Amino acid sequence: MASAAKVAVEVEGRELRLSNLDKVMYPATGFTKGQVIDYYTRIAPAVLPHLEGRPLTLKRYPDGVDGKFFYEKECPSHRPDWVHSKEINTGRKKVNFCVCDDLPTLVWAANLADLELHTSLSLAKKIKRPTMMVFDLDPGPPAAILDCCRVGLWLREALDGIGLESFPKTSGSKGLQLYVPLNSDVTYDDTKPLSRALAQHVEREHGDLVVSSQKKSLRKGKVLIDWSQNDEHKTTVCVYSLRARERPTVSTPVEWQEVESALENEDVDALVFESDDVLERYEDRGDLFAPVVELEQRLPDLS
Repeated sequence: MASAAKVAVEVEGRELRLSNLDKVMYPATGFTKGQVIDYYTRIAPAVLPHLEGRPLTLKRYPDGVDGKFFYEKECPSHRPDWVHSKEINTGRKKVNFCVCDDLPTLVWAANLADLELHTSLSLAKKIKRPTMMVFDLDPGPPAAILDCCRVGLWLREALDGIGLESFPKTSGSKGLQLYVPLNSDVTYDDTKPLSRALAQHVEREHGDLVVSSQKKSLRKGKVLIDWSQNDEHKTTVCVYSLRARERPTVSTPVEWQEVESALENEDVDALVFESDDVLERYEDRGDLFAPVVELEQRLPDLS
């Protein structure tokens, strides 16, 4: 049984009391809550730029990945007074979201068993202006990750054709995701129709493998290009976030060359990364997703 003892720590001048550090979060591997906190502490230099200033939805697993979970949009009232938050009108009501701008807040969230980090495509201060466009490639069995690689390369080609550079990452689950940094003056009224048009274009070209509709009846054996994430009220799993799978896999930035290589070699495991793999990759390669925060791109005028 995990110890309920709390451990007092100081993180960048902030005092926290961490609890249940021995509690197993991933039973298949014995990965504990202490290891979750350690991972997020060590990957913080990479993940914080992607969290900074964004509304954060917590996805908490108090009893580990085999137990019940819940999403928490409203920043907990018992949060420390130094945890930043931002009230945002979600359409139905106003929600006071957490904003993870620093390491103490990241450690605090991890201590709440917030295994997954889900963020808006917008900054909290400009919630109606996405800084990026996102495509989630989701395989319908028996389609799998290598089919996502193939579709991802087709989608990259379509984006290249209209002058937009894209960056891939694994979902940390079973698919692949493409991010198109914008960091320019756009709205969801701009990005959502364009993302849908691009998904439908790839579907027309490769209808044997690609679907752009979320109807389950159409998805068997195909890869859904989910363009609907480009919405003010949607969130996507943040790069470097752990996923609540059997093992502590991570949504990991990859290079296009790795996507091509996995497909060419038919290597279904080439794009599966766990926490230790990601820490090693970051040490060796830096943040492959840095351009998503920094690169300014303008949408083409297709009228």
